[in-house]
Amino acid sequence: MNATDTRIDRMYELLPAIYRVRDADSGYPLRALLRVIAEQVDVVEDDIAGLYENWFIETCSDWVVPYIGDLVGYVPVAEAEPAPDATSEPLRALVPRREVANLIRSRRRKGTLALLEELAEDIAGWPAHAVEYFRLLGWTQNINHLHERRHRTVDLHDSAALERLAGPFDSTAHSVDIRRINSTRTLGRYNIPSIGVFVWRLRSYSVTRTSAYCVEDAGPQCFSFSALGQDAPLFMKPPGLPMPVPRSAIGNNFSIWADGWAGFDPQHPLPASALIPADLSGWTYVPPLKHVAVDPVLGRIVFPPSQLPRKGVRVSYCYGFSADMGGGEYSRPLEQPLGEVKEYRIGEGANCYHKIADALAAWTADEPAHAVMEFTTSGVYVEPLNITLAPGQYLQLRAANRVRPVLRLIDWQTDLPDAMTASLSEGSRLVLDGLMITGRPLQIIGADRVDGAAPASPCGALVVIRHCTLVPGWSLECDCEPRRPNEPSLELTNVRARVCIEKSIVGAIRIHEDQVAYEPIPLTIADSIVDSTRPGGVAIGPVEPGWAHTQLTIQRSTVFGIVDVRAMQLAENSIFTACVNVGRRQLGCMRFCRVPSGCRTPRRHACVSVTPQFTSVRYGEPGYAQLGAGCPVEIVRGADDGSEMGAFHDLAQPQRAANLRARLAQYTAAGMDVGLLFAS
Repeated sequence: MNATDTRIDRMYELLPAIYRVRDADSGYPLRALLRVIAEQVDVVEDDIAGLYENWFIETCSDWVVPYIGDLVGYVPVAEAEPAPDATSEPLRALVPRREVANLIRSRRRKGTLALLEELAEDIAGWPAHAVEYFRLLGWTQNINHLHERRHRTVDLHDSAALERLAGPFDSTAHSVDIRRINSTRTLGRYNIPSIGVFVWRLRSYSVTRTSAYCVEDAGPQCFSFSALGQDAPLFMKPPGLPMPVPRSAIGNNFSIWADGWAGFDPQHPLPASALIPADLSGWTYVPPLKHVAVDPVLGRIVFPPSQLPRKGVRVSYCYGFSADMGGGEYSRPLEQPLGEVKEYRIGEGANCYHKIADALAAWTADEPAHAVMEFTTSGVYVEPLNITLAPGQYLQLRAANRVRPVLRLIDWQTDLPDAMTASLSEGSRLVLDGLMITGRPLQIIGADRVDGAAPASPCGALVVIRHCTLVPGWSLECDCEPRRPNEPSLELTNVRARVCIEKSIVGAIRIHEDQVAYEPIPLTIADSIVDSTRPGGVAIGPVEPGWAHTQLTIQRSTVFGIVDVRAMQLAENSIFTACVNVGRRQLGCMRFCRVPSGCRTPRRHACVSVTPQFTSVRYGEPGYAQLGAGCPVEIVRGADDGSEMGAFHDLAQPQRAANLRARLAQYTAAGMDVGLLFAS
């Protein structure tokens, strides 16, 4: 008897044994009755327990937070409230729980500099650093009262100070700037009443003990921290600020393992004494023997040419990104199928398969109805993958929580195009969760139709791609340019299945379906980025010219490229950077989206055509798909609930910023001006 049965039968267990014996002889009718009563008793008990928890701000439900805030005089910011025609649930960012909890303490500390940094964390959830700019003004000093550490001119020999110039940790003296730091036009900084609060919207995401990328074009001694080979800045390790690591302070923000290299212990990372910070922008620096050159700004590593790591290089580091999206080592919910499930673990350990092919061979031999293959380590797997699902079979290929495996597909056969191929059958289900796939596309293939046979069910199968990265352009150059910009990352061929993409980053999608015998397949995309990698490229479209035979539903997503689909059921709170062409305009609608003018779309509601601005449009860079500082407000506040359009809608950043600006003005000392500055 498990714990659930014990809770259901707890009232039955209170009966005297004689009644339970007689009930067993009669087929347990009394137990069945008491189970029904026990369910209602549990509902009442849970409600009573919830009422007690709702007395406290730490444990109360989200809907109770505004009421507790009203008891202590909390007044929501009007600018941060959702639009009048909003249809979504109220965002947590409108009434931050931590701000309400610390409200009385914050009022008592009004006017202190440290409070402003705490407010940014409590209200917006952004790490912050506050700067009093009067301390950075250049002025003539009194010879009897010198400030030797302040008001110095630029020292060109101090490289660390030059790296911090104009940033949140600037220590160089500046002339007076009479513009106000909270101006609605052009911001000024360096003035007596100015206080700047720098906030970091990007987050640091870890990569643990994964293989580095050997940049063979530059030399066998050259490596990149990223498994994709691109230059990307390393970020500070939590609990530090989520900012790039400067060359002058590499510290302990990353680790490098080189098994058997230079006599160092292979069980431990290379010591700090063996690491040399250097500018490796040209791959020209040659470190001395038993030393490794590291460039955290570019994420590059160079070993001595005469002392190469013969057994590979592994690294642990942090990179920057905006949200929990794509393959990454962050916490995410794992779906467990119902019924009896056969589990196969892939990774390092006694009970794990060391190769994906071995796990697939065991799965093929066992033929389970429901199976889960789980990667337990953040390694790089270089294997050909071919999966064939039987009718009604379920397979989930996923990463364990806080693990990011990389499936690197390479050219194995000269006479065939290599890829990760999954063949579906009627009623089969395939789930990919938490994976990064690079090198080749993911191909989903349906069962071949037999001539004369009746058409299969239009939605008999299901494909789910969740928290995955199908690298746009297959792989990246050092400057984050895609290696194969014209190639798709996902190919759907006669799948006859529902395809769902959630919280993922995918390249171009190509769909090839029978447009005569079947209706368009349903394609759902939510909280994701679809990237064609080049201006004028097709992000979602057919293999041949025309419309992709699919019915698209897309919500809270960003699409870089043209969309050519047969029908669009719904497009909501999304950004389309290029034209959208829909065959059946009478079906569906677009609401609260950015779409260029002159496109062939279903009827629109509250859509805009202004040009969006992004921090970066290249996958692999920290600010990828993030709305830029100069992005039009029609997009920044254009969603149905007043938040931003696009893939990062659920971050509620406009509401957080509006809330924070209002509170900073309230808690700043009299006579001072405070400005909110985005460090990332």
